[in-house]
Amino acid sequence: MNGSGQTSLPGFGSPAIEDRLFFAVYPDAATAERIASLALELRGHHGFRGKPLAPERLHVTLHHLGDYAGVPNDVVRMAGDAAARITGAPFGIGFDRATSFGARRGRCPFVLLGDSPDIQAMVELQRRLGDAMKASGLARHVEPNFTPHVTLLYDDRVVAEERIEPIRWQVGEFVLVHSLIGHSRHIPLARWTLR
Repeated sequence: MNGSGQTSLPGFGSPAIEDRLFFAVYPDAATAERIASLALELRGHHGFRGKPLAPERLHVTLHHLGDYAGVPNDVVRMAGDAAARITGAPFGIGFDRATSFGARRGRCPFVLLGDSPDIQAMVELQRRLGDAMKASGLARHVEPNFTPHVTLLYDDRVVAEERIEPIRWQVGEFVLVHSLIGHSRHIPLARWTLR
Protein backbone atom coordinates (compact mmCIF):
# COMPACT_ATOMS: atom_id res chain seq x y z
CA MET A 1 0.00 0.00 0.00
CA ASN A 2 1.37 3.45 -0.84
CA GLY A 3 0.95 6.74 1.06
CA SER A 4 -2.34 7.51 -0.68
CA GLY A 5 -3.98 4.29 0.49
CA GLN A 6 -3.80 2.60 -2.92
CA THR A 7 -2.48 -0.89 -3.41
CA SER A 8 -0.52 -2.28 -6.33
CA LEU A 9 -1.89 -5.41 -7.94
CA PRO A 10 0.58 -8.18 -8.78
CA GLY A 11 1.75 -7.88 -12.37
CA PHE A 12 0.49 -4.32 -12.77
CA GLY A 13 3.37 -2.41 -11.15
CA SER A 14 3.10 0.68 -9.00
CA PRO A 15 0.55 3.42 -9.65
CA ALA A 16 1.86 6.35 -11.69
CA ILE A 17 3.34 9.27 -9.77
CA GLU A 18 1.17 12.12 -11.04
CA ASP A 19 0.37 14.23 -7.99
CA ARG A 20 2.68 16.92 -6.59
CA LEU A 21 2.04 18.97 -3.46
CA PHE A 22 3.72 22.26 -2.61
CA PHE A 23 3.26 25.52 -0.72
CA ALA A 24 3.37 28.60 -2.93
CA VAL A 25 2.75 32.31 -3.21
CA TYR A 26 0.95 33.53 -6.33
CA PRO A 27 0.91 37.04 -7.79
CA ASP A 28 -2.43 38.76 -8.25
CA ALA A 29 -4.05 38.29 -11.69
CA ALA A 30 -2.90 41.63 -13.14
CA THR A 31 0.70 41.02 -12.05
CA ALA A 32 0.60 37.46 -13.41
CA GLU A 33 -0.46 38.85 -16.81
CA ARG A 34 2.38 41.37 -16.69
CA ILE A 35 4.89 38.60 -15.88
CA ALA A 36 3.48 36.43 -18.69
CA SER A 37 3.90 39.32 -21.16
CA LEU A 38 7.48 39.81 -20.00
CA ALA A 39 8.13 36.08 -20.45
CA LEU A 40 6.96 36.28 -24.07
CA GLU A 41 9.10 39.34 -24.70
CA LEU A 42 12.23 37.74 -23.18
CA ARG A 43 11.53 34.46 -25.00
CA GLY A 44 11.68 36.29 -28.33
CA HIS A 45 14.68 38.36 -27.32
CA HIS A 46 16.74 35.31 -26.33
CA GLY A 47 15.43 32.91 -28.99
CA PHE A 48 14.07 30.45 -26.44
CA ARG A 49 11.94 27.60 -27.76
CA GLY A 50 10.42 26.69 -24.39
CA LYS A 51 6.79 27.58 -23.86
CA PRO A 52 6.16 30.23 -21.18
CA LEU A 53 4.10 29.15 -18.19
CA ALA A 54 0.45 30.20 -18.25
CA PRO A 55 -0.31 33.23 -16.04
CA GLU A 56 -2.29 31.13 -13.55
CA ARG A 57 0.75 28.87 -12.97
CA LEU A 58 3.26 31.64 -12.21
CA HIS A 59 4.27 31.42 -8.54
CA VAL A 60 7.03 31.31 -5.93
CA THR A 61 7.43 27.82 -4.42
CA LEU A 62 7.98 27.94 -0.66
CA HIS A 63 8.28 24.21 0.07
CA HIS A 64 7.86 21.11 -2.12
CA LEU A 65 5.92 18.42 -0.23
CA GLY A 66 6.59 15.48 -2.53
CA ASP A 67 5.31 13.63 -5.59
CA TYR A 68 2.73 10.88 -5.13
CA ALA A 69 0.36 8.45 -6.80
CA GLY A 70 -2.82 10.04 -5.50
CA VAL A 71 -3.10 12.86 -2.96
CA PRO A 72 -1.99 11.59 0.48
CA ASN A 73 -4.51 12.79 3.07
CA ASP A 74 -1.99 12.54 5.90
CA VAL A 75 0.43 14.95 4.16
CA VAL A 76 -2.42 17.37 3.40
CA ARG A 77 -3.50 17.25 7.06
CA MET A 78 0.04 17.83 8.38
CA ALA A 79 0.55 20.65 5.86
CA GLY A 80 -2.67 22.28 7.06
CA ASP A 81 -1.55 21.95 10.67
CA ALA A 82 1.75 23.64 9.81
CA ALA A 83 0.17 26.44 7.80
CA ALA A 84 -2.33 27.23 10.55
CA ARG A 85 0.59 28.13 12.84
CA ILE A 86 1.77 30.96 10.57
CA THR A 87 0.98 34.55 11.47
CA GLY A 88 2.35 37.73 9.99
CA ALA A 89 1.39 40.84 8.08
CA PRO A 90 1.09 41.09 4.29
CA PHE A 91 4.23 42.35 2.57
CA GLY A 92 5.38 43.62 -0.80
CA ILE A 93 7.82 41.73 -2.97
CA GLY A 94 9.71 42.76 -6.08
CA PHE A 95 11.70 41.04 -8.82
CA ASP A 96 14.18 43.04 -10.89
CA ARG A 97 16.36 40.47 -12.69
CA ALA A 98 15.93 37.55 -15.11
CA THR A 99 18.39 34.69 -15.54
CA SER A 100 18.77 30.98 -16.25
CA PHE A 101 19.18 28.59 -13.32
CA GLY A 102 21.82 25.94 -13.95
CA ALA A 103 24.98 26.14 -16.02
CA ARG A 104 24.34 22.94 -17.92
CA ARG A 105 22.47 22.54 -21.17
CA GLY A 106 19.10 20.88 -20.86
CA ARG A 107 15.74 21.82 -19.43
CA CYS A 108 16.94 24.85 -17.44
CA PRO A 109 14.50 27.16 -15.70
CA PHE A 110 14.52 30.79 -16.85
CA VAL A 111 13.44 32.80 -13.80
CA LEU A 112 12.81 36.15 -12.20
CA LEU A 113 14.93 37.03 -9.17
CA GLY A 114 14.98 39.93 -6.74
CA ASP A 115 17.43 41.38 -4.27
CA SER A 116 15.34 44.15 -2.78
CA PRO A 117 15.02 44.26 1.03
CA ASP A 118 11.45 42.97 0.90
CA ILE A 119 12.68 39.66 -0.56
CA GLN A 120 13.75 39.01 3.03
CA ALA A 121 10.09 38.98 4.08
CA MET A 122 9.51 36.08 1.67
CA VAL A 123 12.60 34.31 3.02
CA GLU A 124 11.28 34.77 6.55
CA LEU A 125 7.83 33.41 5.61
CA GLN A 126 9.48 30.35 4.05
CA ARG A 127 11.66 29.82 7.14
CA ARG A 128 8.75 30.12 9.58
CA LEU A 129 6.64 27.76 7.48
CA GLY A 130 9.56 25.29 7.45
CA ASP A 131 9.78 25.43 11.25
CA ALA A 132 6.03 24.78 11.48
CA MET A 133 6.35 21.87 9.04
CA LYS A 134 9.03 20.32 11.26
CA ALA A 135 6.70 20.60 14.25
CA SER A 136 3.87 19.00 12.24
CA GLY A 137 5.81 15.94 11.06
CA LEU A 138 6.95 17.18 7.64
CA ALA A 139 10.61 17.84 8.48
CA ARG A 140 11.91 15.80 5.54
CA HIS A 141 10.19 18.18 3.11
CA VAL A 142 11.66 21.41 4.51
CA GLU A 143 13.78 23.22 1.91
CA PRO A 144 16.93 24.41 3.74
CA ASN A 145 18.18 26.56 0.84
CA PHE A 146 15.69 29.04 -0.55
CA THR A 147 16.08 31.54 -3.36
CA PRO A 148 12.74 33.24 -4.04
CA HIS A 149 12.08 33.11 -7.79
CA VAL A 150 9.33 32.90 -10.38
CA THR A 151 9.94 30.40 -13.20
CA LEU A 152 8.95 31.86 -16.58
CA LEU A 153 9.77 28.92 -18.84
CA TYR A 154 12.18 26.00 -19.34
CA ASP A 155 14.68 25.91 -22.19
CA ASP A 156 17.93 24.26 -23.26
CA ARG A 157 19.56 27.68 -23.70
CA VAL A 158 21.29 29.30 -20.73
CA VAL A 159 21.49 33.10 -20.56
CA ALA A 160 23.29 35.44 -18.21
CA GLU A 161 21.52 37.56 -15.64
CA GLU A 162 19.92 40.77 -16.88
CA ARG A 163 18.09 43.66 -15.26
CA ILE A 164 14.38 44.10 -15.96
CA GLU A 165 11.84 46.76 -15.08
CA PRO A 166 10.90 45.77 -11.50
CA ILE A 167 7.72 43.76 -11.05
CA ARG A 168 6.11 44.09 -7.64
CA TRP A 169 3.06 42.75 -5.89
CA GLN A 170 1.58 42.53 -2.42
CA VAL A 171 1.72 39.10 -0.78
CA GLY A 172 -1.41 38.56 1.30
CA GLU A 173 -1.68 34.78 1.39
CA PHE A 174 0.05 31.49 0.70
CA VAL A 175 -1.48 28.37 -0.81
CA LEU A 176 -1.24 24.57 -0.59
CA VAL A 177 -1.23 23.43 -4.22
CA HIS A 178 -1.97 20.09 -5.87
CA SER A 179 -0.16 19.99 -9.23
CA LEU A 180 -1.12 17.39 -11.81
CA ILE A 181 2.30 16.40 -13.14
CA GLY A 182 2.49 16.61 -16.92
CA HIS A 183 -0.92 18.26 -17.22
CA SER A 184 0.10 21.89 -16.56
CA ARG A 185 -2.62 22.29 -13.96
CA HIS A 186 -2.52 23.66 -10.41
CA ILE A 187 -5.40 23.01 -8.01
CA PRO A 188 -5.43 25.11 -4.81
CA LEU A 189 -6.32 22.86 -1.86
CA ALA A 190 -6.26 25.51 0.89
CA ARG A 191 -5.28 29.16 1.40
CA TRP A 192 -4.01 31.00 4.46
CA THR A 193 -4.30 34.76 4.76
CA LEU A 194 -1.50 36.82 6.24
CA ARG A 195 -2.95 39.17 8.90
